[in-house]
Amino acid sequence: MTTPRVGVLALQGDVREHVRVLTDLGADVTKVRRPEELAGVDGLVLPGGESSVIDKLSRAFGMREPLRAAITAGMPVYGTCAGLILLADRITDGIEGQQTFGGLDVTVRRNAFGSQVDSFEVDLDIPALGEPAVHAVFIRAPLVEQAGAGVERLAALDDGRVVAVRQGSLLGTSFHPEMTGEHRFHALLLDMVRERAR
Repeated sequence: MTTPRVGVLALQGDVREHVRVLTDLGADVTKVRRPEELAGVDGLVLPGGESSVIDKLSRAFGMREPLRAAITAGMPVYGTCAGLILLADRITDGIEGQQTFGGLDVTVRRNAFGSQVDSFEVDLDIPALGEPAVHAVFIRAPLVEQAGAGVERLAALDDGRVVAVRQGSLLGTSFHPEMTGEHRFHALLLDMVRERAR
């Protein structure tokens, strides 16, 4: 197959880090801010940042409906932290009027672990990715509180709280693999892009 064409939604958040990881993996990467840029990619990363700000900007830039349509049509999408919130069908403790793009049959709680000072790191065993364990960084991270029957739980903390999920062509993590040199989730996204192109 030709080089996977993947976008990183570049309205707000840690865009540069995702671009670097995807480029290192050999993808053709585009920063996506407009519908025509979204139309030119076969997969998308929704980065960490502030979910309510990304939501507002997506509407201001005319991106909300094209994003929802792409997700509904089966475009592979990977959301980290705020990106996971934006993929969730349901959100608790969102700000007034906050919306998501939806697609993942999950309920996500924003800032489930507290504020920036409550950030932490932990090693997670994720069987779907094999060895070694994933070193996960949680920064004002969300949590998957409920997941529908079709949602695969990829990773959980020791207390059982779910922090990584997959459903069809959608992938979401509460944490930031792009900050620790962890490439396997992004590689999984590229695999899904290649699979869909067959």
